[in-house]
Amino acid sequence: MDTQEIILTRAGFEKLEEELAERKGARRAEIIELIKEARAQGDLSENAEYDAAREDQARNESRISEIEQILAVAKIAEGDSMSVSIGSKVEIEDERGKRLTFQIVGTTQTDSLNHLISNESPAGKAMIGHVAGDKVSFTTPSGKVREYTITSIEV
Repeated sequence: MDTQEIILTRAGFEKLEEELAERKGARRAEIIELIKEARAQGDLSENAEYDAAREDQARNESRISEIEQILAVAKIAEGDSMSVSIGSKVEIEDERGKRLTFQIVGTTQTDSLNHLISNESPAGKAMIGHVAGDKVSFTTPSGKVREYTITSIEV
């Protein structure tokens, strides 16, 4: 993983810390127990349960390493309620009056299904630094230009 700074919301940082604790504690212990049980069955060369438990162990350890690397370079976004920044909940309105609400997050927290958009996305980049009442426009990945008015900002 690149050592470039990663920006996270406070909630995103805390969620990663919780996941790390879970993976290092209960999940690791659960996998060790599965490996012990599979070993007790005898011949490991054709033991599917053992192979599956070892794969789970490798995935868990890989994710632990990934989270530790993210947390090592993470910076928590501290926004203000005056302008859009990482962590802001933003409501926007298009020219037809349709309103959308989402939160600006760092790239590792992006989840469009839950209305979490990256600060590096076209919409996120366009809104960072703007205040309620500002009009912003951006080009979507499909090439369509969108224009919105920021109606409210919450930290």
